[in-house]
Amino acid sequence: MTPRESTFGHPSITPKVNQLLAAIPEAVYRRLVRDLEVTTLNVGETLFLPAGQMQFAYFPTTSIVAMGYAVEAEGAMAKAWPVGREGMVGISLFLGGLKRYSRADVQIGGFAYRLPEAAVLAEIKRAGAFRHLLMRYVFALVTQASQLGVCNHYHPIEQRLCRFLLRLFDRVPGTDVVITQERIGELLGVRRGSITCAASQLQAAGIIEYRRGHIRLISPKKLEEHSCACAAIIRGAFETMFV
Repeated sequence: MTPRESTFGHPSITPKVNQLLAAIPEAVYRRLVRDLEVTTLNVGETLFLPAGQMQFAYFPTTSIVAMGYAVEAEGAMAKAWPVGREGMVGISLFLGGLKRYSRADVQIGGFAYRLPEAAVLAEIKRAGAFRHLLMRYVFALVTQASQLGVCNHYHPIEQRLCRFLLRLFDRVPGTDVVITQERIGELLGVRRGSITCAASQLQAAGIIEYRRGHIRLISPKKLEEHSCACAAIIRGAFETMFV
């Protein structure tokens, strides 16, 4: 284990907890790990803004970052989707520095590894396994965006909340997570009261336990059964990256 694979007293949280970094060939990994730097991401922290310079790509391990996009010409932003250990924050670096319309805010605090822009671009220029994997990742993101559009239009709040929670617990270790109903509402684009009602129904059904911004998953099987098909479709899109 290299010094960069030690995470503030948590040696088990190595870069390979991130599924993208775990999927690259060992030779590529050895090149990248020299520049990977572990960092702690705190809830509410902004990693980048639309007009700001992007210096790093982030590979979450135990943290989750929410991507936000403009909804008004004046600059108002809405959360679109989260990125956890299945992915990377900073995909525009790979896409050639195109103008960004997104921002990235930490949704669930935890650890991530960051890679300087120069190291990202150097590896991409090799046109090898890392670039190929990121292209597959972009395809998974497109699938996710399309499916979320369908889900938000056709499915009721309770099913959408189940879909959100399934993907949330896919990304975090264990069955407990700290997140407020207000933050979930922001990510799903609905009022806090709607989330309160849906969460109460899930709790009454013995699926989750919810109190003071803390969610405990009681029955993963029931959560799957109450969700729409969108969670499985999105999960499958990311799983095919590694096949």
